[in-house]
Amino acid sequence: MEQYTCDVLRNFSIIAHIDHGKSTLADRLLELTGTIQKKQSGKNEQVLDKLKVERERGITVKAQTASMVYKFGGRDHMLNLIDTPGHVDFAWEVSRSLAACQGALLLVDASQGVQAQSISVFHNAKERGLTIIPVLNKIDLPAAQPERIAAQMQSTFGINPDDIIRISAKTGQGVASVLEAIVTRIPPPTGSTTTPLKAFLFDSFYDRYRGVISLVNVQEGILRKGDKIASCHTRKKYEVTELGIMHPEEVPADSLRAGQVGYVACNMKESSEAHIGDTIHRVGESVEPLPGFQPAKAMVFAGIFPVDSNDFPKLEESIKRLTLTDRSVTVQRESSSALGQGCRLGFLGTLHMDVFRQRLEDEYDANIIITAPTVPYKLIYRDNREVFISNPTEFPDTSDTASKVKEIQEPIVKASIIVPEEYFGDMMELCFSHRAENLDHRYLDSGSATSSRIILTCTLPLSEIVTNFFDQLKSRSSGFASFDYEDAGYKQSDLAKMSFLLNSKPVDALAIIVHRSAQDKIAREWVKKLHKVIPRQLFEVPIQAAIGRKVLARETLSAMRADVTAGLYGGHYERKMKHLENQKEGKRRMKKMGTVELPQEAFFDILSNKKS
Repeated sequence: MEQYTCDVLRNFSIIAHIDHGKSTLADRLLELTGTIQKKQSGKNEQVLDKLKVERERGITVKAQTASMVYKFGGRDHMLNLIDTPGHVDFAWEVSRSLAACQGALLLVDASQGVQAQSISVFHNAKERGLTIIPVLNKIDLPAAQPERIAAQMQSTFGINPDDIIRISAKTGQGVASVLEAIVTRIPPPTGSTTTPLKAFLFDSFYDRYRGVISLVNVQEGILRKGDKIASCHTRKKYEVTELGIMHPEEVPADSLRAGQVGYVACNMKESSEAHIGDTIHRVGESVEPLPGFQPAKAMVFAGIFPVDSNDFPKLEESIKRLTLTDRSVTVQRESSSALGQGCRLGFLGTLHMDVFRQRLEDEYDANIIITAPTVPYKLIYRDNREVFISNPTEFPDTSDTASKVKEIQEPIVKASIIVPEEYFGDMMELCFSHRAENLDHRYLDSGSATSSRIILTCTLPLSEIVTNFFDQLKSRSSGFASFDYEDAGYKQSDLAKMSFLLNSKPVDALAIIVHRSAQDKIAREWVKKLHKVIPRQLFEVPIQAAIGRKVLARETLSAMRADVTAGLYGGHYERKMKHLENQKEGKRRMKKMGTVELPQEAFFDILSNKKS
């Protein structure tokens, strides 16, 4: 490792919109540098996408790291690739990856063109002062329009078309020139091996035998095996038991020097000790902490309960283990009278929630129910106290003056939608139906006469996009629209808690928070849905949706009826009526005393149907 001084190191990441070929390009770069062997049977596929869910969905969820050696100008250069996810939910993974780099490959699909997330990750990289290398991928596709997309990149990013490298990551065409550009265009890291140790922690994962493994970028000094190190954030001390580089599997080394990227094992037991953005230094040497970056902020909350309530200890253990590898999930215990013990989890977005659920099922065989997703609401009381509530059961009844709530605010986001011109009307309609404000649009393809695309910006309540907004966006635009959003703070809103009552008793797990403008529509939809899934009882069951004491919608589940007159042969009419009256009285008593048990399958049906 000693021969790799700062001048032959290059730290870079690949940034792009989802499905523009990042992981495929990473495979080709690893093959060309001899880091991984070319397979006889064909190509390596998504070597850095190690999770089952990543391969199944064809998306990158966890940022991965790989070091490769490339000979250029007679010298060996070490290129450290930090792979990033492309989906908007995982923007936090992207920002922490960029913090360890000096340059980035901006990858754009030659058939799809610039998409919403291409723009947001470009600005993110630019703000950090990274050198951008524009790359046009998938030029081998019949639908590719490299000239048009290059002009689009020029008008959107101000990139000179002559600087754009044109490649096909799938076939390998032009990929060698990308490696050359990484060495010639991206500046080497600055750092000295003689100054005190300063390492930037940008990721961590959990190993059953060695504890928490941290991925670090050594910015100053040398980190050696056996060193006593400390964290600037927690002040805790550790001893380095193993370190090395990711090649892309772990390759142990004796030291990591300034500018290098690698892994460190130091008997760290809890993943909560590995703070992303933390600075690691040698014990006894005081250093100025590196400017850390914003921790992940949970935007979507949902309750997770086991289908069989006896499985709760096993589920809690599984969630604990999974959060060791996914630091952005927040966990709190929760209990529900309908579903028993469970956990309330905070996620970065709905895809993140879906991926977490799939990982729980894939890796831990968990059988779970997820409640309807909610967002964190801000309640301002008359004494100016501010309280954040993400669980609908804790939401106060604002119609009751005793609640002392002065104002309710909900999180809003600034959304960008890129869409072909012919779908513009549908997108406007979709945004308005989800309470969009401040709509603005401009043409993205300047000077293009055919198939112009429009970038539409607006502010939307976060609660509107955590349910089925993304699915509707794709279906209404035939899959052509791309979507990106960023946090835009809080805004006052007219919200209320909707409860669902079975036989006049509220079911806590079904409570949702709704905007008053849509309360009647939502109440009718949910009541109809409940009517379909609740099994019939021996007595009549009223199903009601209510806000406070006001019932907004009702359906009645008719009773199952035994034929009590079946055994009567002839005889008096009064005798028959006596049996029927007895049955009626029994049902009346049963209705008064009886409770309606909502089976877990019914919860599953209601909550898996995302329409809300």
